[in-house]
Amino acid sequence: MRYIDESLAPGETVLARGRFPAIMWVMTWLALIVLGVIVVGIFLFVRNVIVMKTTDFAVTDRRVILKKGWLNRQTYELAVESVEGVTLHQSIWARLFGYGNVIVTGTGEAIIRFPAMANPVVFRRAIETARSEAHELRLAQEDRDALRGRPAPPAEGRDLKPRRKKRFISLFG
Repeated sequence: MRYIDESLAPGETVLARGRFPAIMWVMTWLALIVLGVIVVGIFLFVRNVIVMKTTDFAVTDRRVILKKGWLNRQTYELAVESVEGVTLHQSIWARLFGYGNVIVTGTGEAIIRFPAMANPVVFRRAIETARSEAHELRLAQEDRDALRGRPAPPAEGRDLKPRRKKRFISLFG
C-alpha cells in the first residue's frame, strides 16, 4: 500500500495523484541502453527507477502531499486551507512532452516543490478545486446562500424587533 493511502484521515479522499511523465521513463531506459555498457548507465538507471518508485504525490480533499525516499523518508504535507498559491513551470519541451513542475506555497514559509510530473495542469486544477471546496465548507449555509445571491430564510420563532435590556436595581444605586 502506498504512503498516501496509509496516511489518509477518516473520510479523506484522494482527488488527484501525480505521476512521472513517460519521457522520464524513456530517458531512464535510454540511459540504460546507451550507457549500459558502462557502469555509470546502470547506476543512473537504478537510481532513477528507485527515485520514481519511492516518490509519491497527491492532492486530497484536505491536504497536498509529497513523499520522497526509501531508506530516508521525507514527507511534505500542507493543509488545503493554508495553500496561498500554485505555480506551474513548463518549458517548451515540457509542454510538448506533457510534463512540468508544480510549486505550492502555503502560509508562512511553507513551500512544496514537486518533481517533474505528467499532466501538471490537471494536478494544479485539483489543488484549486480542493481549495475552493475547503473554503466553501468553512462558510455557514446563510453565507453560502448570500454568495450565490439567494435571499436568507426568515428567522423562525424569533422577534425581528430589537429587545431592550432590562435594568437591574441594586441596593447601591
